[in-house]
Amino acid sequence: MSVTELKKRQEAATETLNNLRERLRQRRLQLLDTDVATDARGQGRAPVTFGPTDLVCCRTLQGHTGKVYSLDWTPERNRIVSASQDGRLIVWNALTSQKTHAIKLPCAWVMTCAFAVSGQSVACGGLESVCSIFNLNSPTEKDGNIPVSRMLSGHKGYVSSCQYVPDEDTCLITGSGDQTCVLWDITTGLRTSVFGGEFQYGHSADVLSISINGSNSRMFVSGSCDGTGRLWDTRVASRAVRTFHGHEGDVNTVKFFPDGNRLGTGSDDGTCRLFDIRTGHQLQVYYQQNGDGEVPHVTSIAFSISGRLLIAGYSNGDCYVWDTLLAEVVLNLGSLQNSHEGRISCLGLSVDGSALCTGSWDTNLKALLKGLCSQALLNGLDRA
Repeated sequence: MSVTELKKRQEAATETLNNLRERLRQRRLQLLDTDVATDARGQGRAPVTFGPTDLVCCRTLQGHTGKVYSLDWTPERNRIVSASQDGRLIVWNALTSQKTHAIKLPCAWVMTCAFAVSGQSVACGGLESVCSIFNLNSPTEKDGNIPVSRMLSGHKGYVSSCQYVPDEDTCLITGSGDQTCVLWDITTGLRTSVFGGEFQYGHSADVLSISINGSNSRMFVSGSCDGTGRLWDTRVASRAVRTFHGHEGDVNTVKFFPDGNRLGTGSDDGTCRLFDIRTGHQLQVYYQQNGDGEVPHVTSIAFSISGRLLIAGYSNGDCYVWDTLLAEVVLNLGSLQNSHEGRISCLGLSVDGSALCTGSWDTNLKALLKGLCSQALLNGLDRA
């Protein structure tokens, strides 16, 4: 068969594939005869409301000299690890805003960090394509730095995200610019499973974010520059369990809903979306129209403990608190006094839902802690 004939066959196959994709898109639209907000309004659900003193930024964590790219909480809620392009990981006491560890990294271009479940070690990764593990109890070197206890090498692109598997300090999942996710055995430093890449049912562009299901740690979701989210089962690496379509830009952030049956995504198209993992259907779109016509990118999301609230950070410095039932913005944390002065690059709720922390390109982190902010916000107003 000649090269010309092969090209013609490829073009025909591509056209057929695109037609099938369009038919699937139209079919999905037909099935979406309603959404969560329409149903909630039909039931007369009351909106979430906040008073002027419900939220106060009670801690500003200052110490980084470069853009903050990632943060994570320990399960006990009192410590935060942050990663910055000043080439350092800093572990903070969230209650006092004091630094407990400052780790100088081999590569300054760090993109992600995570606390181990035990809180005894931290992981980070970035443009060097390696995920580095640091044991916080290790003796310091002569220069006062904590040495790397394990380097997880195997990705062929930058490491964009990492997360320890719940209840296991020895297993970790990473996402990468090489279009794959990897499950690692930290004890041996070896890859247990690779998700995507050579397989046709994986992502077709860089993986930007991952989230492990807290209700079933064998399931995790990934978000990618291909505009999709994909659900994976760690026992079946050859193909994604489900693919979530709808975004018109890179999917920068993914997060499981508290019940484990739904997931949220945030994208460069300026929207957050809620999906049902059992059907793959889109349940709701969260989008706030800006007056200037520009569409800020969604950079990071988190759900309250009940799931009633979705907190989303944006590239223009806004940080919206969405009512997930009514799809309405109930508060913009970016408009509060002492808010960030730059892009919100990361955010996270503590495991018990009683504290929120945001990180920004302004080099700072800001924490809202229980007792100084509305517990109704963080627990999600289940009574509403």
